[in-house]
Amino acid sequence: MAAMRILLMGNNWLGWKIAEWLSRQRENIVGLILHPPDKQKYGEEIKRSTDVKPECIFDGSKLRDPQVINAIQSLKPDIGLSILFGYILRSGFLSLFPQGCINLHPAFLPYNRGTYPNVWSIIDSTPAGATIHYIDEKIDTGDIINQKEVDVTPVDTGLSLYRKLEKSSLSLFKETWPSIRSGNAKRIPQKKTVGTCHRTKDVKNIDEIDLDKTYSGRELINRIRARTFPPFDGAYFRHNGDKIYLRLQLLHEDEL
Repeated sequence: MAAMRILLMGNNWLGWKIAEWLSRQRENIVGLILHPPDKQKYGEEIKRSTDVKPECIFDGSKLRDPQVINAIQSLKPDIGLSILFGYILRSGFLSLFPQGCINLHPAFLPYNRGTYPNVWSIIDSTPAGATIHYIDEKIDTGDIINQKEVDVTPVDTGLSLYRKLEKSSLSLFKETWPSIRSGNAKRIPQKKTVGTCHRTKDVKNIDEIDLDKTYSGRELINRIRARTFPPFDGAYFRHNGDKIYLRLQLLHEDEL
């Protein structure tokens, strides 16, 4: 059986670690799509771990360019893998892959489709986890291949939950890859009547703490801890026109 030809779309630590793992498994990564330099995280590490030739590395912001599509098509990829890739993939692109295009999303779908699933699991008290699913033209709505739930504890912040989701996502991918590679991956349709979805701009609606508004203790703590992710800004209140940023440190009593 010929080795599956993989086009990897990746970003961030998780994109790097999966690229590294696939390379160690001697999988055939024929091309890479990365974020443009100003949005790229761990891009150089991803490139070094795969040894993909420069002419087979593409800018993710240019996937509607016919020349880019033709160049990708010439690689004859069997499957596309999206790992924390921040661009919506359209039908013309998705049709390039005979075995489909698969996404690894750090959320327990159908909950927290879209961005910042670590934040919204805390804010909305929705299940957290990792999901591998087929990509369709909507946002994180394709058939599920496999998923794993992650516990959200009272001491989790946006940062600590994000790290847990990264590790769970990597573990889930390694566990699920053999079934994908063999063509025996399951397809479980998502329930369309349940779930949540958030866009990047939605966090702006929860970041400002109004000092003259009444919050429950749970709501206020959840807002601040969900947006505690140094070095990023997060939650704040205003004083004399200045923004005062807030971060929480949460400890169990036996850690004191």
